[in-house]
Amino acid sequence: MKPVVFDTNVLLDIFVFNDFRAIHLKQALIEKGVDALATPKTIDEFADVMSRPLFSLDPIAQENILTQWRNLARILPDESLITAPWQCQDPDDQVFINLAFTAKPSILISKDNEILKLSDRALKEFVIITDHYTIEKY
Repeated sequence: MKPVVFDTNVLLDIFVFNDFRAIHLKQALIEKGVDALATPKTIDEFADVMSRPLFSLDPIAQENILTQWRNLARILPDESLITAPWQCQDPDDQVFINLAFTAKPSILISKDNEILKLSDRALKEFVIITDHYTIEKY
């Protein structure tokens, strides 16, 4: 199976909202059926978003979620990433794109429209960018 990169919104669905569409992804992560990738910057981005008052998560819950994610993901150093030839308008999202590009062939699951707009160009470089939570078909 190809390495998989989850953007922050998908991680929120998996770990915070327990979204029914993401339950099989969480189970696959727990069972090590997915080679999930992260970097310190992607983890920091997830921590920053999760800490917002909108999510009403106390610091202990936040740390538990981050610990779980760190234990389930294969963490690559930020310095090892190769800059993708396609750029996202949001610089905070570029790290997810660069991570998927570095790990190609890979899958980047995102709900971000700016990232999804890059899917045709990314496919030419063996990076599948999708908003589908079904990775078995890839």
